[in-house]
Amino acid sequence: MGLRICLVTPFAWSQPHDVNEHVAGVADALRALGNSVTILASSNRARDLAAGRRALLNGLDGGVVAVGPAMPISRRSRIGVPVGARANLSLALALGRFDVVHGFEPGLPSLSYLALRDAQALAVATFVSPERLAYPPGRAQRERLLGRIDALVATSDATAAAAAERFPGTYTVISQGVDPDLFTPTTKARRIVTEWRPTERPMFRSVLRALEDLPDWELVVLRTKPLMGRPTLRREVRDRVTVRSARDGRSRAPILNEAAIFVPAVEGLARVRLEAAAAGCAIAAPAGVETQPELAGAEVARLGEDDAFRERRRHAARDEIAGQSFDAVAEELDTLYRSLAGRRRRPRAAEDPLSERDWILCDLHMHTNWSHDCAVPAADLVAYADEIGLGAIAVTDHNAIGGALEAVELAEHRNLVVIPGEEVKTDGQGEVIGLFVEQEIPRGLSFADTIAAIREQGGIVYVPHPFDRMHAIPDPATLHRHLADIDVFEVYNARLLFEGYNDEAVRFAAKYNLTVGAGSDAHVLQGVGTGALRMRAFEGPEEFLLSLRTAHVLRRPKSLVYLQGLKWVAQAKERVR
Repeated sequence: MGLRICLVTPFAWSQPHDVNEHVAGVADALRALGNSVTILASSNRARDLAAGRRALLNGLDGGVVAVGPAMPISRRSRIGVPVGARANLSLALALGRFDVVHGFEPGLPSLSYLALRDAQALAVATFVSPERLAYPPGRAQRERLLGRIDALVATSDATAAAAAERFPGTYTVISQGVDPDLFTPTTKARRIVTEWRPTERPMFRSVLRALEDLPDWELVVLRTKPLMGRPTLRREVRDRVTVRSARDGRSRAPILNEAAIFVPAVEGLARVRLEAAAAGCAIAAPAGVETQPELAGAEVARLGEDDAFRERRRHAARDEIAGQSFDAVAEELDTLYRSLAGRRRRPRAAEDPLSERDWILCDLHMHTNWSHDCAVPAADLVAYADEIGLGAIAVTDHNAIGGALEAVELAEHRNLVVIPGEEVKTDGQGEVIGLFVEQEIPRGLSFADTIAAIREQGGIVYVPHPFDRMHAIPDPATLHRHLADIDVFEVYNARLLFEGYNDEAVRFAAKYNLTVGAGSDAHVLQGVGTGALRMRAFEGPEEFLLSLRTAHVLRRPKSLVYLQGLKWVAQAKERVR
């Protein structure tokens, strides 16, 4: 079945831009594969804005939807989206019920960044230029964004390497794509096309000198960006040089299709070089031209004089773009989208398999004095939990199992179920709790090995406080890699300093249909039960997981300052003893 896909560009649709051409080409090819594709963008054309408002009122039906007027975007700017456009973007994401939201250049303060940050769907980010990576400036903001992105894509190895410094992760490198029907070789004139950049005058002068020695050739100076100025031309070649402005593919196609040689600017658009190769131009881009611009002129001279060499380079250019059509890029992206969709767990049946059981309150995360930072004896913990009416608790000491096993024995004659557990510190990827385990798991294992050790005992994998940056936590790539291994995902921890970390966990669990858990993370008796679940009574790990299907999270917080103060006082008493 086709996917509902949303592509979001940060650049005004009313103006030509290489990113918009990539988005438009990929969108058409994805539709040809049977997907529904909607493009969200800004625009300064009145008719686009009016059509966008109608689309938002009548429901999205594909095509391009302008969600607001365009604002200037700079690598150094901090505000790039008007409030009204933000509201329309949120409405469009809600109306679309998209399977995938794909944002381009999210390293800018733009619609793309906001869409990836706020989308409830699977999220994909594509980076096109290594120069557009400055936003958001804060590391915490970037980490939050990364936690919501399911796949990272770049259009070149250089861009992937630059993006990985600010947005770490594994990148899929794809081509920018080209339309082979639009760019196709025709009868070649003796014409050289060079991409103009005012900052690269030495290279341009070297091409002009080569032109002087090629009397039968003409030169087209191609301006691909606005406000690029005009080059100064030597009198000897002025009548054989023309300056053309072509900011989109359709206007560049007739120029490149007839050209025999193309000289790309060092800092030019990668898309234009790809188009020239598809048009069958011999590409004059010798190694080392970045530091020795005169090499470009030497390459042009050789290509102009040696027909056989030029033909070989033309065929090499055509071979270079094999597999880089928009259709090929769309197939890669479609495969990526569908692999991400497999991460989501299927919605569970609505029936309650334990409907005949009584409801109980269960706190899945607490500690005894077997933890280095807790002074509560197991006997006191069990007695207190029973006294306040909890039906089940999980004792999860740090890197120790003794307190949990002791609590199990103490609860044998009480109306209280104790789940033995251990909160294990991994090697640099936060903590993982093993529930229903009976043997201590050593700290310092990798995230994967810790999970394997829990599984060996028939235990349940419970990920605590997954987004609390006050704790050591797994990075987004690790969480995404082990989604299938997570049995229970903690969405409420009563001891977190910032409630937003719990909200992030709720969002993540809902996105992937994960089974949710909650606990007090109590280190003093007064904290027990401040985070809990209302769930059906259970026996053993299998029924425990069944019961979680219909469980309800209970938030019963107390003052964190009060609870933390009690913890510090208890720790101080222990040290005095």
